[in-house]
Amino acid sequence: MTLRRRGEPLTIIDARRDPVDWAPVVAALRAGELVAIATETVYGLAADAANGRAVARIFEAKGRPRFNPLICHVDGLAMAERLAAFDDRARRLAEAFWPGPLTLVLPLRAGAPVHPLVTAGLGTIALRAPHGPAAELIGRFGGALAAPSANRSGRLSPTRAEHVAAELGQAVAWIVDAGPCPVGVESTIVGLDRDRPRLLRPGGVAAEQVEAVLGEPLARPSAEAPVAAPGMLASHYAPRAALRLNAESVEPGEALIAFGPELPAGADKAVAIRNLSSVGDLAEAAANLFAHLAELDTSGAARIAVAPIPGRGLGEAINDRLARAAAPRSRGGIDAAGSAGPEGRG
Repeated sequence: MTLRRRGEPLTIIDARRDPVDWAPVVAALRAGELVAIATETVYGLAADAANGRAVARIFEAKGRPRFNPLICHVDGLAMAERLAAFDDRARRLAEAFWPGPLTLVLPLRAGAPVHPLVTAGLGTIALRAPHGPAAELIGRFGGALAAPSANRSGRLSPTRAEHVAAELGQAVAWIVDAGPCPVGVESTIVGLDRDRPRLLRPGGVAAEQVEAVLGEPLARPSAEAPVAAPGMLASHYAPRAALRLNAESVEPGEALIAFGPELPAGADKAVAIRNLSSVGDLAEAAANLFAHLAELDTSGAARIAVAPIPGRGLGEAINDRLARAAAPRSRGGIDAAGSAGPEGRG
């Protein structure tokens, strides 16, 4: 696959090979370039979190509203504690789930080497330590990387390198390809900047697991709550085709997202069918969600019917993404009601 950026070929590095030559990728980040990185959740569009011009290029490439904060990716707790104030709750969660698909929103440490664009001017910062090649790249770079999902704002999150190349190939210097993302939905975001911990976004770690470590329930912000973390805006993760959720039957001209062994009535007449998990496994369904939506978005169907998905465990994250994908579309970052329009990350 050869795409071009400023007249030069797009470069893809296969992070599944050993050893990986990270030097040119690190050099690109130090020069303020954008690099698409594979994580266990989705592919991220990464830049040096301390470089304001580089971070601004993320917003430009994504067409992203600038009021929406970004997640900073770190290689572990030591780097994270240079950026944020950790209390006992935060350390327990980091020790239980890092590296992994959990983001913590914490008070920003004074003098932290993070540009204000990353935090959207808030007094908090969102931090996550990813698995695999992303962690190795961050360690070699030696600093945090701001990295929302590597897609146009409000569109489907990419779970394969080819999704990034098709959507943002002209904007990135490198794509770090580690194959399909094993989790497939963005990280769970937990706010720990107040007395009571809050579930700001369901994701790759089930809320029940977080609550078990904390020993207390997570508060759920209302739909009218201000944007405090990525992925909180109403219209997001959207295919071009319309979505019809909790569909018990398939109407003429629709494609179908199925779940489990039983297909809805009329499935035999669907334009195309993708089953998130034929055995009803929610982890498999989460991993397949964005890729299946992307495939059906090219089927020619004007609308995608989505079978009911259980709300337990990872089903909460899947239903959250589907609800945002089905929400009224925004125009230029402002929806029809005049409130903030799309975006989020992994």
